[in-house]
Formats: sequence, C-alpha cells, structure tokens
Amino acid sequence: MTKYLISFPSGAMEVPAGGLQEVADAAHAVVQEAKDAGVWVFGGGIDEDVPPVLVNGDGTVKEGTYPQTAQLEGGYTVLELPSYGAAVQWAAKIATACRCAQELRAFQYDPAS
Repeated sequence: MTKYLISFPSGAMEVPAGGLQEVADAAHAVVQEAKDAGVWVFGGGIDEDVPPVLVNGDGTVKEGTYPQTAQLEGGYTVLELPSYGAAVQWAAKIATACRCAQELRAFQYDPAS
C-alpha cells in the first residue's frame, strides 16, 4: 500500500465567524473514521508559534528555513491506502471537514518504512 500526504495551508480555510468548533469537530470525525478504517498513519497542524530552524549534521542550529519552504504551515495528514482513487476519496472527506481544497501527494515506496 502507498502512503499519501494530504495537506493544506492554514490561510486556505474558509471558516465562518464562530464556526471554528464546528470545523474542528468535523475534522476530528474524519480522523476517527480514518483510524477506525485502519488507514491513519499520522496527522496534525504545524505550530506556527514555534519558528522553524535548520539543523546540520553536526547538530548546529540555524534560524530560518530553506527558501522554498518558508511558508510551510497548515494541516497535514498521512494515510496508507490501497489506491490513488481511495486517496482522492479521503482527501475529499478532509476537504469537506476543513472547508478547503486539499493537496494530495504520494510518497515513494520504501520497503523499510
């Protein structure tokens, strides 16, 4: 089976005033559905209050990011699914719950992961 990354930037969510709890409840329901189906691997939102850093092989830390990932934020879900079609169906469920389109990417197969 293939692992798929389903994600969105935080600014893409269209949440009506006072509707954040409804969105959170809907998102948590999809997470539980994925867990119950046995396809859940990992998910969560980037904590945008914690600044990113670059860590070198020698353990030194440098503030900042790679230029192309400077705007990496939002929510991420990793599911392990039998097909691309199944991934599209799950991405649609997450899009409905989170009130925004989801980006879908497949991880390359790695027998060690």
